[in-house]
Amino acid sequence: MFARLFSALALSSLLIAPAFAAPKAPAKDPIVARVNGAVIHRSDLMLAMESLPQQYRALPLKVLYKPLLNQIVDRELIAQAAEKEKLPQDPEVKQRLAAARQQALESAYIERQLKGKVTEAKLHALYEAKVKTMKPVEEVRARHILVKTKAEAEAIIADLKKGANFAKLAKEKSIDPSASNGGELGFFTEDQMVPSFAKAAFALKPGQFSQTPVHTPFGWHVIEVEARRTKPVPTFKEMAPQLRQEAIQNVIAQVVEKLRGTAKVQLYNEDGSPMSAAPEKATPKK
Repeated sequence: MFARLFSALALSSLLIAPAFAAPKAPAKDPIVARVNGAVIHRSDLMLAMESLPQQYRALPLKVLYKPLLNQIVDRELIAQAAEKEKLPQDPEVKQRLAAARQQALESAYIERQLKGKVTEAKLHALYEAKVKTMKPVEEVRARHILVKTKAEAEAIIADLKKGANFAKLAKEKSIDPSASNGGELGFFTEDQMVPSFAKAAFALKPGQFSQTPVHTPFGWHVIEVEARRTKPVPTFKEMAPQLRQEAIQNVIAQVVEKLRGTAKVQLYNEDGSPMSAAPEKATPKK
């Protein structure tokens, strides 16, 4: 199973290290393979494992060990063959190697800059600051039936006025993917829908359906509102990934701003001529 799995994975996927997360070599780093004299350590295997998709990283090492080790051996053999053909001297390969080196240095530098700066305490503080600025937002939960023509929508409204079941009609008539679920859209805010649809939906009270067809670029809609509520404030757990990413981006922005403040940067046009406008120089924060 895993032999097929690893053969399906592109070799390049094992070369991409996860952002800011290079595994540290253990105190004891045994040799796990020799390939024409070249030594492969356990830490090399762990680095390759960290580069796998999340669903595979969650598996125990003993499950992945042999197929992953064989994959690393294959990569080493390919690299050695490339060395024999003197590919490192090829201009295009040199450019790729330089880009890979720059990326590795960039990731390592940023990782060090992030140490101690993206803590749970800081994320909680960021969360509290954001929650204070959040204003109550109204949401509605609605169903809809989408058809191609206004006449079809009018016929559906006529059926609803006679007591037809909205969800049943949606399954029978709607051309929207939500038809299989009775036209259910769940809760949404006004800005999440196209203006004409949102205006019609938010004008209805729970239990009401639109009395005239609603036109959007997708076609003609009949809308039924099931409930209204004030959108709850997201919990810290719900916002944690977004907060962490924002905190990381803030640190990176500060690092770059500081570096630009002491650097001499000249920009050029596509044809190599200097840009007429002077490059903008960031002012370091005090």
